[in-house]
This record gives sequence, C-alpha cells and structure tokens, in this order.
Amino acid sequence: MTNISRDRAPRIVIVGSTMIDMITYSQKIPSAGETVIGDSFALGFGGKGANQAVMASRLGAEVFMVNTLGDDVFGDTTVKNFQEQGIDTTYVARVPGASGVAPIWVEPNGTNRIICVPGANNAMTIDQVTKALSELTDIDLVIGQLEIPQAVTAAAFAAAQARGIPTILNPAPFAPLSDALRKSSDWIIPNETEFAGLNPNGKLPESDEVILEVSQTLGCKFVVTLGEKGAAFTNDAGAVEKVAAPRVAAIDTTGAGDAFVGAFAYGLGLGMSMPDAIALGCACASDSVTRKGTQSSYPSKAQASEILSRFA
Repeated sequence: MTNISRDRAPRIVIVGSTMIDMITYSQKIPSAGETVIGDSFALGFGGKGANQAVMASRLGAEVFMVNTLGDDVFGDTTVKNFQEQGIDTTYVARVPGASGVAPIWVEPNGTNRIICVPGANNAMTIDQVTKALSELTDIDLVIGQLEIPQAVTAAAFAAAQARGIPTILNPAPFAPLSDALRKSSDWIIPNETEFAGLNPNGKLPESDEVILEVSQTLGCKFVVTLGEKGAAFTNDAGAVEKVAAPRVAAIDTTGAGDAFVGAFAYGLGLGMSMPDAIALGCACASDSVTRKGTQSSYPSKAQASEILSRFA
C-alpha cells in the first residue's frame, strides 16, 4: 500500500459537462418502431464532468466545477446539487436555453444505453476556462471529457500544463481526438469501447500487445477500464499491468466509469501509487454498480471513507 502523507486535501478542477439523467429501467429495449412498457423511471443528476466531480468530492477532494448551464429549472437544481455536494460553483456560468440532458435505458443485467443532448454544455468558451485556470491556485489535477467542445477542453488543459498541472482526459462519449487535445492530455482513460475508437485497427484491449500499441500511439500515460475485470495501465517500464476489480452483483452500470475517474484522480492527488489509485477507482466503481442511478449510486462520504481506509 502507498504511504500517504499530505497536509491538505487534493484540489481538483473539473472542466466538463453536467446533465440531468432520465433513467428508464426495462426488461426489454425497444427495436425500431416498437413500444414496450418499462419497469420504473428515475430523474437524477449526471453528466460525466459532474459525476467525476461528485465522486472526488465524496472521497474528500476540494473540487471546482467549470461548466455552463441553461436558465431552466434543470440548471437551478444542478447548482443546488453541486452546493449540497460541497463542490465550488464559482466558475459555473448560465446562458439562455436548455441545460444538458441524458435519456438512459437500463436492461436487467445492468447494461445501459445513453443519448447525451449537451444543450448549454456546448456554450462553454475558451475564455471561460482559461480565466478559471488562471485564477485558481494550488491545483493538483485538471480533468476533462468529451461532452463539451474539444477546443474548450484543450485550452483548459494547455493552461494547466503551462502551470505544471497534470491533466486527465476521459475520452467519452467517444469522438476522434483533436491533435491539440491529445497533445495536452497527460493521462487518457478510456473504457473498452472508447479504446477501440482510439485504436487505428479498431481492436478491443484483448491483449497486452494491443494495449501497448495504443498507449504508444497516444504518447501519454494510459489506463483502460475493463468493466468487471478491473483496469490495465502502462507502467514506467513500458509494460502493461492489470488491477482486478472487486466481485459484485451489478444491477446498473450507469456512471461507473465516471466513479472510476473521479476516484483515480483523487488517489493521484493524494499521492497514491499508480496501482493503488487504480484499485481505489475500481473499488468505487464496483461499489456504484450495486445500486441504481448515477450520482445516487455512488458511495456516500461515509462509505467512501471506509473504502479509502483500505488503502491506508
């Protein structure tokens, strides 16, 4: 285990998205033109950026959210949720129009299908994020995803790197990466599907050789999440190491990847070794899939503290 010694909590900036999740649980996902009766419905807070912020905050990080919301009721409730989660909203802007939403369909085995409608997330600007990065101090990590314009994330990452702050990119939902974003990412953390998108050959991470090829092509530190199998990463010696995930009975995998990223970033900021930071991410993600929902499925602060205590 890592010998952790810090005099303050990690300070993490999330430059990313917020969504209101509209989750339907159903025995069957409809085919084209088909109508089915669902089992239940839930409305919750989501968005990859917001999810990662909440997970890091529950572990004890000091988190700053940089985002744009609409002037609708979803925007109002999202700001309130951030405040209740202890997340700083100084750099959350508001614009006329709709906030982001994400209709989600969850099948009985816990797998999900998601459509993200970015809304006000697409109104984020380069000036907005560079201002935040120029004013915030003592930042340990900056995290981004692909639910806001890539040029905005790339500008935030470049501003962070200019100050020596490491950057983490979660390339989700997958889209081809701009050169500027790829070059400004110190870490890239895809899941298996996103890995295949990043791989010029379209292959899944089925072998160490394939994982190394993609890692070397991207030219940065690299972690790929493997669902119930845990995660794999490339170490400083240029070899692939794997970290197992706890065995659990999954009922809803929505947001598990974001739980991993938020927890992994917290671990890095705390000074954990790579294997331990990844194991912390796997532990939080595995815990989350045992409950329904997105942020509502994440371990509470007390539960997160218990998970973290295993790494003391």
